[in-house]
Amino acid sequence: MPRTLSQNLQIMGEQIMLARKRRHLSMQDIADRATVTRLTVSKVEHGDPTVSIGIYARVLFALNLENDLTLLAADDALGRQLQDAELLRR
Repeated sequence: MPRTLSQNLQIMGEQIMLARKRRHLSMQDIADRATVTRLTVSKVEHGDPTVSIGIYARVLFALNLENDLTLLAADDALGRQLQDAELLRR
């Protein structure tokens, strides 16, 4: 896995952990709400790339952060630049 992807997953895991701690919830609380094991929550918080995106989504739902999923790739600056360049050529 490219290093930048590993780093981004670790950052995402840390952000999820901080969100849990801000809510004064234990890993077991989130595991129960997300219907996963405490070990799986730990893997999410460490940014483990083997955990499915569905599990990440369930953990975010357990934290009431499920709408954050819609932010993924929402600001596609490169795609917009490519599109604008194509439109200018016409």
